[in-house]
Amino acid sequence: MRIRRTRAALTAALPVAAAAAMLAGQPAAIAAPAAGGAFPAHYAAPYLQISDSDSGQMAADMSATGTKYFTLAFLTPQSGCTPVWEANGTGVGSFASQVAAIQNAGGNVIPSFGGAEGGELAQTCTNVSSLTAAYANVVNTYGANRLDFDIEGSVIKDTASIARRDQALAALQAQNPNVQVDYTLGVGSDGLEGDQMTVLNDAKAKGVNVSVINLMVMDFYDGQPVINDALSAARNAANQIAGLYGISTSAAYAKMGLTPIAGRNDDGAQFSQADAQTLESFAASNGVAELSFWELQDYDRATGYAYSRIFNQITGGGTTPPPPPTGGTITGIGGKCVDVAGANSANGTQVQLYTCNGTAAQSWSHSGSSFQSLGKCLDVASAGTTNGTKVQLYDCNGTAAQQWTLNAQKELVNTGSGKCLDATNQSSADQTPLQIWSCTGTANQQWTLN
Repeated sequence: MRIRRTRAALTAALPVAAAAAMLAGQPAAIAAPAAGGAFPAHYAAPYLQISDSDSGQMAADMSATGTKYFTLAFLTPQSGCTPVWEANGTGVGSFASQVAAIQNAGGNVIPSFGGAEGGELAQTCTNVSSLTAAYANVVNTYGANRLDFDIEGSVIKDTASIARRDQALAALQAQNPNVQVDYTLGVGSDGLEGDQMTVLNDAKAKGVNVSVINLMVMDFYDGQPVINDALSAARNAANQIAGLYGISTSAAYAKMGLTPIAGRNDDGAQFSQADAQTLESFAASNGVAELSFWELQDYDRATGYAYSRIFNQITGGGTTPPPPPTGGTITGIGGKCVDVAGANSANGTQVQLYTCNGTAAQSWSHSGSSFQSLGKCLDVASAGTTNGTKVQLYDCNGTAAQQWTLNAQKELVNTGSGKCLDATNQSSADQTPLQIWSCTGTANQQWTLN
């Protein structure tokens, strides 16, 4: 992720524990983390580009939104095997009191190495044992049992440092199995590209247990809405991750993180708070492990921590829209009801708008993220993702084409496509067919569950 502030020209790094061992090329003793709460299966951990001036943002965000996990950017090499905090210029041990306060409140931090500009320690620390000790020193100093590696820019093509890093991380995990490793990687709307897959393949080959593959769903530079690209990237990467590890797609989502930019991307595209809600709904429906965003101080603080509040829903906090009732009607534009045409329960029957009449064809029960009428599910035809795809009745099958989430804007967002339930041509006439369409916030995409 791109650095947002000029790096301070500060003094040399603070002394680090195990420095003598690193200088001697010997691994330091690796103890279990001394502090810090375990990460849940699903959590929000926004990035903070930490410095003296903004280290208090973790406590401020936790107080405002309940967010208690944070990704701290970035540890970059000062020289050799000595890392420093990039925006501050100070070494391992800086901000220990702020980190301890978060841990004492039941949270934790993820120190992140690398980033877009500063390089990664494996490039300058060329002895594997010393590199292992340097990583271990961060774990032990902060009591943080999770490390993130943001590999991008020229670093992603440095095969020597890729191999060295993975050897060191495999050794670290062998000595301390509590340590979790995440990789943060760029992604296109069609999924992970060749360089990114090389990083993951090498980690697998070297025996690194990667907990989360965090996708930077940002800066697509294709003129398309960021949220559409982000959802496409997640779906395609899930298939790649499943193939890489020989696991199911649902298990692949459980190894995935999603990290947009909170607001204006570098390419000028906007990732809005409504987009954040859509992404959170997608992540929650698919069992995504981590939601993050760039960045707390310079982006989210100005919104009153709105993005933190939305993403923290996945942890079980934040401001969640009230749950829908277990049964009843769904009304839309003109006060009309979502209706199964002709009260026909056959697969493929069009779902439409119709004057509310209290019949079974307009009664929708709710189970998880699916809606059922006449014993079948509200479904996007052929799991389509294009604007105008028909919404129909179909046998319930648990696929994303049948998963819907009501967001704070009263839109019913389909998980599989990332698009909204839509009354065709903004019409409220009887027999108006329903379809999916890019979410616009217009009246024909607003629904009330009664």
